[in-house]
Amino acid sequence: MSIYVGNLSFQATQEDITEVFTEYGTVKRVQVPTDRETGRMRGFAFVEMETEAEEAAAIEALDGAEWMGRDLKVNKAKPRERRDSSGGGWGNRGGSGRY
Repeated sequence: MSIYVGNLSFQATQEDITEVFTEYGTVKRVQVPTDRETGRMRGFAFVEMETEAEEAAAIEALDGAEWMGRDLKVNKAKPRERRDSSGGGWGNRGGSGRY
């Protein structure tokens, strides 16, 4: 499982995030999504830690904590929802391009 870290400063780096979470255990991976067009950080990250206990300790300590001028939102990451074609947009019109 991984931890969602939201409301991050846009100046935060992967190394900064790793350093903060290392205080609560072994950090296995930090993923910092970036905007496709600008390449800028999107303001959130995902952190994977070695054990559930370490994740729980980090969540408990960091949720709501102020870091780099922002109040962090830290919780268990929810599984990514699957996107399908029935969710709006063009729906099931097929690929004809006609209206």
